[in-house]
Amino acid sequence: MAPNQSIPPLNDKSLFKQECYVNGEWIKAKSGKTFEVKDPGSGKLIGTCPEFSKEDTDEAIKVAAAAFPAFRKTTGRERARMLHKWYQLMMDNSEDIARLITWENGKPFADAKGEAAYAAGFFEWFSEEAPRSEGDTILASVPGNRVFTIREPVGVCGLITPWNFPAAMITRKVGPALAAGCTVVAKSPGETPYTSLALAELAHRAGIPKGVVNFITALENTAEVGSALTASPTVRKVSFTGSTGVGKLLMKQSADTLKKLSFELGGNAPFIVFDDADLDVAVASAIACKFRSSGQTCVCANRIYVQTGIYDKFAAAFAEKVKGFKVGGGYDEGVTHGPLIHDRAVSKVDAHVRDAEKKGGKVLVGGQKLPDLGSNFFQPTVITGMTMDMQLASEETFGPIAGLFPFETEAEVVEMANKVDVGLAGYLYTTNLQRAYRVLEALETGMVGINTGLVSDVAAPFGGVKDSGFGREGSKYGMSEYQVMKMVTMGGMGQPLQGS
Repeated sequence: MAPNQSIPPLNDKSLFKQECYVNGEWIKAKSGKTFEVKDPGSGKLIGTCPEFSKEDTDEAIKVAAAAFPAFRKTTGRERARMLHKWYQLMMDNSEDIARLITWENGKPFADAKGEAAYAAGFFEWFSEEAPRSEGDTILASVPGNRVFTIREPVGVCGLITPWNFPAAMITRKVGPALAAGCTVVAKSPGETPYTSLALAELAHRAGIPKGVVNFITALENTAEVGSALTASPTVRKVSFTGSTGVGKLLMKQSADTLKKLSFELGGNAPFIVFDDADLDVAVASAIACKFRSSGQTCVCANRIYVQTGIYDKFAAAFAEKVKGFKVGGGYDEGVTHGPLIHDRAVSKVDAHVRDAEKKGGKVLVGGQKLPDLGSNFFQPTVITGMTMDMQLASEETFGPIAGLFPFETEAEVVEMANKVDVGLAGYLYTTNLQRAYRVLEALETGMVGINTGLVSDVAAPFGGVKDSGFGREGSKYGMSEYQVMKMVTMGGMGQPLQGS
């Protein structure tokens, strides 16, 4: 039977907003149009949100531009206090934020609570980075000249975030932008807008000045809103997390105004287990890395490569763990994995399973839809006998399928791992330090986890290479994505002291 989902019992019901937040006020779309948001677990209506248009978006951009001159002049310490207050409000309301995440995204409540804390961490981190934006003093090659650099906020930023982490993807972009002194227009994902709107309410309570943060929503008009952000000469920076195809489109649209860009795009991460790995650690890590959020993260292990000497043992232990999963509604007791975001995601997962079976793969666990639970549920699946001609070898699944590929040598597995257009994260398991270095240096990814399946950390630079995009989020490098460097040369400075 379908999960009996109901409205989450928010401790603070005023965090549930169905309007956009622009210039410190809650507003509707000028057209009056709205779109529906549904619970992916039950299929029931959650509510509606404004269907913003280009006209609405342009107005939000104007508001952000008007707020920028004053906000850029605030000190780093002032911005730090604002961000820290916003962080504290997120922590104080973390249960409600988690309930909203589960309601609109479907991930189990325990996972949602983890995301709420992780998301808040970006505001804490960048509150600490805000007062520490520093330039350099440079020894000039021209006698009498003095050269130094300063970092300045880039200006109005357009931020476009995905549905798989409704809170964390917002804070990972808004945090460094505000720390740098920028103002923002943040386009919330149409599938999961309510978490971001709750964050907007907390921004209001934190005393973020009017116009500095603006949260807008759209579903049918998503492309129109994205085009408005990229085409506007007022917007000087666009940050996007999502598919490679959309990223390339946004980059083309931004060319006419030569914006500063940072894109975190498709994944398809390789997860490599060598014969000398600690088998128990590798299995446990692969389980967590592959099936987190039902496989709907950009750094999920999408292709699991296991050296032939331990392939059978790994597959048996891995499949046994997956058999213990419980699929259901995110609020249900004991549920480990929730629904996929929509039926299109289910169709893609099913197509990858059927393709693997057709080409000789063997399904050890799962492999079927779960219509009794709802249209968006699919069994966590383990497939052995994977080959490079299968769709899963080259396409990011974004779902709960673990395909196990055998390999013989380091050279062979690195070639297979790199035989994709993207390069976000990669993982390798070995107890041989020299092997670890050889392989990590050969992998074409922006991030590598060695004997760990967890690479996301507010302190670590997150980003990829190749078609996975460019730029880094989080860490001490994150704020520089929202800054421009100004070089200053002062002449006539080599004169002797007066009176000497």
